[in-house]
Amino acid sequence: MIGIEATIRMGHGAGGRMMADLIQEVFLRHLDNPHLRQMADATVLALSGSERVALSTDSFVVRPLFFPGGDIGSLAVHGTVNDLAMRGARPLWITAAFILEEGLPLEHLQRIVQSMAAAARRAGVVVVAGDTKVVERGHGDGVYINTTGIGVVPEGVDMGPHRLRPGDVVLISGTVGDHGIAVLSEREGLGFETELVSDSAPLNSLVEALLTAAPHTHCLRDPTRGGVAAALNELATAAGVGVEIEEAAIPIHPAVAAACEMLGLDPLTIASEGKLVAFVPPEEAEGALAALQAHPLGQHAARIGVVTHEHPGRVLARTGIGGRRVVDMPLGELLPRIC
Repeated sequence: MIGIEATIRMGHGAGGRMMADLIQEVFLRHLDNPHLRQMADATVLALSGSERVALSTDSFVVRPLFFPGGDIGSLAVHGTVNDLAMRGARPLWITAAFILEEGLPLEHLQRIVQSMAAAARRAGVVVVAGDTKVVERGHGDGVYINTTGIGVVPEGVDMGPHRLRPGDVVLISGTVGDHGIAVLSEREGLGFETELVSDSAPLNSLVEALLTAAPHTHCLRDPTRGGVAAALNELATAAGVGVEIEEAAIPIHPAVAAACEMLGLDPLTIASEGKLVAFVPPEEAEGALAALQAHPLGQHAARIGVVTHEHPGRVLARTGIGGRRVVDMPLGELLPRIC
């Protein structure tokens, strides 16, 4: 509980338990409605007849603005596209609002906007509206970006926590934690033997390939803030089911594993920006995994676990020595300002 006398801390925007409490105690308390209660990456809204759209909004405050494998401009597009794709929507349009700090080099802004334009072309979306504000020097860290995305949900597609069922197979599309460690390495000037690059990428084409092979996929989630640990715990709690994963089955880049070991971090709590977790019925799991692995963004996809009726609301991991450990929801953000 955040408490009446509490003040906002960095952890309240981190995707962990502190953020979940803030949403429940402040935002849902005053703004609660059936659309917000979907509590997914994007909200699905019904139009006339059977037409539906997905709507998502997001803000990006990553520091530094440029990092190995990306920058705040491409990240803003990828994050918005991916939120729509996690509901099975075909992303179409994005708005972008820029909050600029006085003194930001115009060259940096040009580079960010050019990167955003290239990312939008790659993802097949169009930036259709925007806004610009400027704040005083020392009040903005260069630039913040807020986006809103709209996509069309194909008829028959229905994905979300409400669809999770015991027996569902849990798949992941590739290595975890790449983005968080890449940003941390750049920000803190850490040197690793292998260059770490963010996995930031648009996932809509990967989702299309997955749904072609596994049309009854029950739920998707991209493990951004709070990583795989937060994503699985959020879904287990929302659906009232348990999740069991095989720790050794989770793909982790050797450089990420080494960095986490050196820094005392759990790779399952580190953010990815170009990966997804899929929950598919067992009869479609083999085809779904093959479809992911055949896609350039899913070459390292793996089967990592299963949904169970046991221990509802909890995530357990089977360790390499045959034991089991509880995978908790992170309390706050070990690596702030990574998206």
